[in-house]
Amino acid sequence: MKAIIKVFKFGGASLKNADSIKNVAGILKRFKDERLLIVVSAIGKTTDALEKVVEAHKNQTGEAFQLLEQVKKSHYEIADLLFEPGDPVYDAVNDTFVEIEWVLEEAPHENYDFMYDQIVSVGELVSSKIVQAYLVKAGLPTQWLDARDVILTDDIYREGWVQWEETEARCERVAQPMLEKGGFVLTQGFIGSTTENFTTTLGREGSDYTAAIFSYCLDAESMTIWKDVPGVLTGDPRIFDNVVKLDRLSYKEAIEMTYYGAKVIHPKTIKPLQNKSIPLYVKSFVNPDGDGTFISSEVEDTYPPMVAIEQNQALLHISTRDFSFVAEHHISYLFNLIADFRLQVNMMQNTAISFVVCFNDVDDKVDRFIEKIEGQFKVLLDRNLELITVRHYRQDILESLQEDKIVLLEERVRNTLQMVVKKVPMMRRKEGS
Repeated sequence: MKAIIKVFKFGGASLKNADSIKNVAGILKRFKDERLLIVVSAIGKTTDALEKVVEAHKNQTGEAFQLLEQVKKSHYEIADLLFEPGDPVYDAVNDTFVEIEWVLEEAPHENYDFMYDQIVSVGELVSSKIVQAYLVKAGLPTQWLDARDVILTDDIYREGWVQWEETEARCERVAQPMLEKGGFVLTQGFIGSTTENFTTTLGREGSDYTAAIFSYCLDAESMTIWKDVPGVLTGDPRIFDNVVKLDRLSYKEAIEMTYYGAKVIHPKTIKPLQNKSIPLYVKSFVNPDGDGTFISSEVEDTYPPMVAIEQNQALLHISTRDFSFVAEHHISYLFNLIADFRLQVNMMQNTAISFVVCFNDVDDKVDRFIEKIEGQFKVLLDRNLELITVRHYRQDILESLQEDKIVLLEERVRNTLQMVVKKVPMMRRKEGS
């Protein structure tokens, strides 16, 4: 009989400094007699900082090593507040950063996404080594696990797709025996590897997804995401007033909201849990005694209005150059390319003569997609747009959300309204005119 295992995930905000890491240890002491697999993200804004290293190396600005030194310095400053001089963790951290230096000593790789993954993934590796060492120091026996030894993906860098059958087998072979020894096992979010042992990443903010992968493969009793908010809210508190916490949420509702841009959970997280009916808790690392939000299949689908806003949207109006109808073979061709470019379709409509599609405008993917199709199609592009999704909408909420905006595309289905909008300044009549 397998031991009962829980999976916890701590993101960058919960690990932003030495006091935050001490707080995580304090939370984990409450569970010291349980078997936990702990997934951690990179510390604070490390991923953003390492992306700048990648860009500097790609463009050969001469700043890559200097930018890397800043990242190293911030990590050593945290370590200095957690450990005594000469602690083995310093060598472990230094040896991990060396992996980036090896990349920087070579000419930029022709595949930017490959180079990105080899550099940016180090943020999670370093973070996990610091946190694991501190948990041991705090009296919480914790083994370190390299997630790349478990999570196998295809070779599409920056958006690796999990190879589930082999990942399950590796988890059984590698992670399960570590957990059976007792204590905690700590690993990294966001990263995996190919069959050639090259590092891949699972998509930006993908650590939640990592925790769900391990939960699925380990038949976990539950999964908990520790956030800086009290749970899943009806809207982003940085954007809206009067948001409220949802005490309970169904898998279906969570999938809808995360897919459409609710930031509290990564979009790919829910499905692996739903497939095995593993409950998910979203709790606050600021107030760990709070109830948080409980997500499962046993929740009634009755909710207040909920709003998700996804910024940095690109809207493409695609039509044929020969004035013919946009037919099925055109749509098939376009969607094969969309899959190849790993573009996320957030909304789409088609008429007889055009196809309109809204994407997340990430990196240069949209530009490369347009370059590929513009020989056959005429493409009009709108950028810097917002996608607003309202679940269980009311007319008064829709009117308030549309203020100061032009609606470029709108779609309503049973419980959901989506609109792609462009901000415009309100015209006001001049005084005296």
